[in-house]
Amino acid sequence: MFFRRKKESLPSWEQQLEAARRQGFTVEAEAGGRVRISKHGCAAVVEPAGPGAARLVEKPGLLVDGHIAKLIDRGFQKFLDDRPALAAQLRTIHQFDAELRQALHLTSLYNESLGTVSNRYMYDRVEGRE
Repeated sequence: MFFRRKKESLPSWEQQLEAARRQGFTVEAEAGGRVRISKHGCAAVVEPAGPGAARLVEKPGLLVDGHIAKLIDRGFQKFLDDRPALAAQLRTIHQFDAELRQALHLTSLYNESLGTVSNRYMYDRVEGRE
């Protein structure tokens, strides 16, 4: 006997957003067809990238005064914009990222699954050099 796999149908953009809503995410429309998705005090901006695909425009980060704080790694410590990041905040961002990727069927890479990935890496402490 031969067994055939059923072809997986790709969910539409609206179906992906509805799945995120069912999992407790707050979905808010932004300009240009982009969407801000938030939960647990974290948020990310996502846009459609073809049939059944989505793309992160802004990486997940903590919501601070209505904007998404960028995570910066300075080698010795991680910062959210200019504030030192606490371990609980990093765990929250990591949990949000994992749940978002699962809800939107985004690819989860091995190195990103190990821990929180920063927006910028600034290991060199020399002034004026990035």
